[in-house]
Amino acid sequence: MREKILSEAQKLESSMVEALARLCRKPAISPHNGGLGEEAKIHELEAIISELNLKNISLKIERVEDAKSPTGNRPSLFLECPGKKAQRLCILTHIDVVPEGDRSSWTLDPFNPEVRGSRLYGRGVSDNGTCLISSLFALKALQNAGVENNYTIFLAFVADEEMGSHYGLEPLLERNLFKSDDLVVVPDSGNDAGDFIEIAEKAMWRLSFEVIGKQVHASLPNKGINACRVANMLAYEVDEALNKAFPQVNKTFDPPFSTFEPTRRFANVPATNIIPGRERFEFDCRVLPEVSLDDAFEVVEKIRKDIEQKTGAKIILEVDRTDAATPTNPDDEICKLLVKNVREVFGIEPVTGGIGGGTFAALFRRKGIPAVVWSQECGGVAHQPDEFTEIKYLVNNAKVFALMMAE
Repeated sequence: MREKILSEAQKLESSMVEALARLCRKPAISPHNGGLGEEAKIHELEAIISELNLKNISLKIERVEDAKSPTGNRPSLFLECPGKKAQRLCILTHIDVVPEGDRSSWTLDPFNPEVRGSRLYGRGVSDNGTCLISSLFALKALQNAGVENNYTIFLAFVADEEMGSHYGLEPLLERNLFKSDDLVVVPDSGNDAGDFIEIAEKAMWRLSFEVIGKQVHASLPNKGINACRVANMLAYEVDEALNKAFPQVNKTFDPPFSTFEPTRRFANVPATNIIPGRERFEFDCRVLPEVSLDDAFEVVEKIRKDIEQKTGAKIILEVDRTDAATPTNPDDEICKLLVKNVREVFGIEPVTGGIGGGTFAALFRRKGIPAVVWSQECGGVAHQPDEFTEIKYLVNNAKVFALMMAE
């Protein structure tokens, strides 16, 4: 029976590539990031599901209000297929993608995907398109093999993951769509070997600074307060102080230490001969669970106040804080189920560990629902120009999911 399932999954390879390319052609970029949201992609996914002729399934769209969306809301799609057991195996992928960034860095149109050799290229084909398609076609492979799913299958294709899930999973969890005994897999992180299962995530801590100085002509710097210089000083001191104050190491995670990274700088003035009076920048921090975010905030606050006093600039700090959730126990049923079937498909012994954070799994863990994160995916290509997926990874992931469904 299990060999038949694996064989049927392999036969679906070309269909999976075609379906993933279709979804890639429908940009699903957050309206908070300059896009139109997920509506068009959801409808394309509905069409793909209809064409698969899956048996005994029900579909439901859940919408979360969003004033910035052209439709006024953000849609997420849910597919359910009853099994021998009422207990559900839930596989959650996200339908949204990040913008393409610098278009000139791409060698193709990001939203007109191309097959090149063993790979499919395009924005979102890896993050999170590969596993979205794999989870769907896993059920198709199971049905083509004539095998009834053991668990009730619950596939969620969810909006707004890339911008924090405020219009996706976060409010949807409050609608009691998920149950305490659900077995939850979030295939939104992994590696090329397929041997890593994520059971823990760091805290996510994002710092947004706005420096307000005084704009003047660049030939008269003594008449103003250069917000750019103050911001440079502030960023350097915050970076140095946080890394010095919190050197803890936890080998559960990769990397095994907290990361405090200055990342985004916003445009300030339109000409070189203008000293800016306003400067905005951000830090992305992934913090080990044993590090107190309250203590880290005190470090940043001291620097902020000292630089204000030293320079005369005003510095506004906004913090987006997501504390680390309790890790999933490696002995939980979902972890054992995944380990067994990864071992069977790949012939390897998977390991468990932690990552920097940012997946759906943490939201479930905070609700007391154990969740694991796994996929075979191309490392380092997410959010990059010329994002790609290996076509064989589509099939391999589908094989693992299908065997889990039939367990």
